[in-house]
Amino acid sequence: MSQVVSRRLLLVSLLALLPLASQADVVTDWNLKAGEIVAAHQPGPPGSATLAVLQTAVFDAVNAITRQYPKAASATLKPPPGTSIDAAVAAVNRTVLLKLAPTQQAAIEAAYQAALAGISDGKARSDGIAAGVQAVAELVARRAVKEADMVYYRPITRPGMYVPTIVPIGGDAAPVTLCWVLDRVDQFRPGPPPELNSAVWARDYNEVKTMGARTGSWRTPEQTDIARFWTTTGPAVYFPLARSVTGQPGREVTRNARFLAVFAQVGVDAIDAVFDAKYRYQFWRPFTAIRNGDQDGNDATERDPSWLPFIETPMHPEYPCAHCTAAGAYGAVLLAEIGSGATPHLSSTSPTLPGATRSWNSVAEFVQEVSNARIYDGVHYRNSTEVGTLLGRKVGELAVARLMN
Repeated sequence: MSQVVSRRLLLVSLLALLPLASQADVVTDWNLKAGEIVAAHQPGPPGSATLAVLQTAVFDAVNAITRQYPKAASATLKPPPGTSIDAAVAAVNRTVLLKLAPTQQAAIEAAYQAALAGISDGKARSDGIAAGVQAVAELVARRAVKEADMVYYRPITRPGMYVPTIVPIGGDAAPVTLCWVLDRVDQFRPGPPPELNSAVWARDYNEVKTMGARTGSWRTPEQTDIARFWTTTGPAVYFPLARSVTGQPGREVTRNARFLAVFAQVGVDAIDAVFDAKYRYQFWRPFTAIRNGDQDGNDATERDPSWLPFIETPMHPEYPCAHCTAAGAYGAVLLAEIGSGATPHLSSTSPTLPGATRSWNSVAEFVQEVSNARIYDGVHYRNSTEVGTLLGRKVGELAVARLMN
């Protein structure tokens, strides 16, 4: 083969790779950077609230520039023609992250300066920075929460009686108003968990007892990997699925901004909704139930006094499943974005199963895997996963109806 032909083949090969390298846009790129920064400051679900503010402000800024969705554009945010989208997105991320993830200031400033270095200095860049800062200011003003609007967990006890002194997850300080999509957190509150003398309770008890045990489990090696993978909660494991969509060829930047904003918002509202139900019903975890199986009044639940779950039990009530509620909400938004007739290529990674990438050929497959994982983990019952998934789906479908149509 001649050197000329070899060079031509090399050039063709390199050009073929270019679309893959340029699929992501500024919104998707910053979502990845912000996710890493937030994870370092607020690992797990707490980071979801930060990303909801961030992605919503990003959409407000980008949409104000492109006017792709006129009805959603901020009434007062009107940047001049030619305003740099890249600068606006960078400014939003810097402004929000410095406020809500202050321990990561060095990383935030480094990412911001690197972004600005790639944008020509001039009016377009300065207008973009101003638009980003203004978008954040307007959003914060709209969503101001007063101290009177906060609720705190109060242990049920009597004076002088000891209770555990660790504040449970979701019980520190939660706003009772200002949902992103829901009218109120109890809008879709489900009914109570199964009665302990029911066949459903016996079925669920025995399933998690066998499939979720730390030792002697019936799990296959793949099921154990699934359990480890979904031990991670929050943006670190869910936002890669969203980027599976935004990174596809031909995506428009404003559409990506809107999709990520809605995706972020439903994650927060889904968790608020499920914790409302959790603290309403205060249902016991498998760890407690299985060690007290002789006291539930059901002959089909045999006690195991030494039973342990595969993972450490989260510090909050069991019902419904929070992971499943989040997955149900995210799934509804994913389905609306990609369409029911499409075959998506969804994938994600997880810090709790390093080196592994899991992929799903449908939204339903992903949502179901999350439910199964929480049983394999030994921390939830089947009915709780089903109820949680349905609760999340209602939140997600409401968001789609209000924000994506």
